[in-house]
Amino acid sequence: MNRTTEVATTPVGDAVPTAADQPSAVWRDLSRPAAERVDALVEAMTLDEKLAQLVGVWVGADPSGAGVAPHQHDMTADPVVWDEVIASGLGQLTRPFGTRPVEPVAGARSLAASQRQVADANRFGIPALVHEECLTGFAAWQATAYPAPLAWGASFDPDLVAEMSGLIGRSMRAAGVHQGLAPVLDVTRDYRWGRTEETIGEDPYLVGTVATAYVRGLERSGIVATLKHFAGYSASRAGRNLAPVAIGPREFADVVLPPFEMAVRDGGVRSVMQSYTEIDGLPSAADAGLLTTLLRDTWGFDGTVVADYFAIKFLQTLHGVAEDEAHAAALALAAGVDVELPTVRCYGTPLREAVERGDVDEALVDRALRRVLHQKVELGLLDPDWSPLPEDVDELRLDSPEARDVALRLARESVVLLANDGVLPLRPDLRLTVVGPLADDPMAMLGCYSFPAHIGVHHPDAGLGLEIPTVLSALRDAVGGTVTHAKGCEVSAEPDADEIAEAVAAARDADVCVVAVGDLAGLFGRGTSGEGCDATDLRLPGAQADLVRAVLATGTPVVLLLITGRPYAIGDLADGAAAVVQTFFPGQLGGQAIADVLTGAVSPSGRLPVSLPGEESGQPGTYLSAPLGRRSEVSNVDPTHVFPFGHGLGYDTFTWSPVRVVSDEPWTTDSEVALELDVHNPGTRPGADVVQLYLHDPVAQVTRPVVRLVGYARVELNGGASARVTFRVPADVTSFTGLAGRRVVEPGAVQLRVSRSSADVHEAVDLRLDGPLREVDHTRRWLSAVSVTHEEVERA
Repeated sequence: MNRTTEVATTPVGDAVPTAADQPSAVWRDLSRPAAERVDALVEAMTLDEKLAQLVGVWVGADPSGAGVAPHQHDMTADPVVWDEVIASGLGQLTRPFGTRPVEPVAGARSLAASQRQVADANRFGIPALVHEECLTGFAAWQATAYPAPLAWGASFDPDLVAEMSGLIGRSMRAAGVHQGLAPVLDVTRDYRWGRTEETIGEDPYLVGTVATAYVRGLERSGIVATLKHFAGYSASRAGRNLAPVAIGPREFADVVLPPFEMAVRDGGVRSVMQSYTEIDGLPSAADAGLLTTLLRDTWGFDGTVVADYFAIKFLQTLHGVAEDEAHAAALALAAGVDVELPTVRCYGTPLREAVERGDVDEALVDRALRRVLHQKVELGLLDPDWSPLPEDVDELRLDSPEARDVALRLARESVVLLANDGVLPLRPDLRLTVVGPLADDPMAMLGCYSFPAHIGVHHPDAGLGLEIPTVLSALRDAVGGTVTHAKGCEVSAEPDADEIAEAVAAARDADVCVVAVGDLAGLFGRGTSGEGCDATDLRLPGAQADLVRAVLATGTPVVLLLITGRPYAIGDLADGAAAVVQTFFPGQLGGQAIADVLTGAVSPSGRLPVSLPGEESGQPGTYLSAPLGRRSEVSNVDPTHVFPFGHGLGYDTFTWSPVRVVSDEPWTTDSEVALELDVHNPGTRPGADVVQLYLHDPVAQVTRPVVRLVGYARVELNGGASARVTFRVPADVTSFTGLAGRRVVEPGAVQLRVSRSSADVHEAVDLRLDGPLREVDHTRRWLSAVSVTHEEVERA
């Protein structure tokens, strides 16, 4: 890669010297407010220099067609000329680590050299902001691969998720990266959608609390977190990726938006990525009501809005609302998209020419520019002592023991025991066979945004870059007896009679058979789960159900182990199994975590973040349904879930006391009510339980979900120990979008259900909200405050 050695120094306006000649320029003066430093730069810049700050460049993009973004093969046909594209400056560098395998130290040094080129090539010495994917860890070769977001949801443990994201952020900063494109706050609406694995679950309260924790951890590490995908992406018709979204304003306000509201207000997030979505004919990239009026004017967000990859060009090529690239740029810029990613298309020459013609007001360019430069000031990229080379670069390791410890703990907490007739935990002396296409495949542990699945599959000679024990190898290490194996079938191929017969024979000779089935993550049809890997129904892919049925027919006790990116309809399979265990791409140490749970080294404590449906082709609805969305006499289709949202078992059943209302005053529409109960672990081993609090609103001015989550507490207890759990529930959590289209707290009867799952109620507490109807907004109290007091309590 060549670069120009002579940097243009032609003065503009008041004869601005080059950065090298003016180290004490206003924009480098740390004593001045950030806004003043930014204003000085905006005033001094030419139009080309301004626009250069509003684009990313993906010099490592692969135009061969084996892409990692939609239509990448269409959009990267013309190679980037590096010297030309950085001559006026550069806003962002796209995925220098996440495009191909690169050894971490070498990658950091290479990035630093590129940054020095960028800074030297422009008059102001401004480096690029570097972004990477980080949904399941820093998407770089040899970086820790953590559990996928559905596994975060299954843990019901925001604190551990924040610990994880803090470690991810630290590794990114150590490599010279500034921004992470995570988390995903889309609420699952249709399980057939391939990106279900990237979501945290089907409930906005769970998604919001866990995602906000992720944001806090990443931001505290110094990395700019990016909320994805704003907004409505997961509600596409028939669960097809990028398909139009059919959703009403009330569902949009009450289900889709709350996680984003929470993360913007409480998470300290500094960036938002607009969605590929079109809602009622209006693409998000062109929606000023969404990106400016709501996000900025109403919620007060003051960070940057970045385009999802190629989304601005898609206004022309996919949505058909722009006639050319200049028109697409004008629409996106006016709507509030500040930065075009992943590489320059519309915000380059097309936008410059539109401004010069007078078609686009340069004030809109300046608006976006100020936001971009302000973020660079925050990150120290305009400081006089900025250096492109991170400290201790030669010590850079992206898969530390601390990171692996957190990855293992989160994987363990995410394993969900759905059913068990006593076969689990496995006896140490039994004859065990492990069958299924995922039994001995390390890729079964990884979501589609992990580096090995996202990028590494295109570079097989580089290897995984990580040690990823399989379920089989981990069980062989954990079980003292004989462990045999037969594959049985492929994940998505037609049945092979000989392979199934081999698995059946192995099962007949065993005391217990573990059958590992589910998904392999990929992109755009190269997997059974992941971006662009949508499903037409909820049957297990390929011949896997046939394999399970054949093994069940042997009479050997079967542990059905699901390793998936979405919930599947397993009703008849679960009926015949001795135990059913659900995991959601548990990361590089997922095999060990599964073995730890199956053998009893760890008691299972995960809870379902999504419901498991009963019918393979029935209604793909979540638990958040109004009364007529459930089983009724007016339809022959029964949408009841086999295993409901929030369900999960442990090896010891914790006992719960009766619920006590401990508030002194009546509950009013502007106050809170307090409930408490005691939780006891009667066993001898450590374990955890998840106390869940649901709201049932029997009468409201519009139809409401029968129940919805409004609080939860993960309670970890040693054997024989107890704890007191207290929920303080503000009336605001009962709010919804009323008849007039405004969010209200409505007086009247309500019921709080302290539950083990959305369908397993421990105790229902009938209450009444007194007082007037109240309107609330994004400043409302989001959360039920929860306290867990670990002490010996007098049990009722």
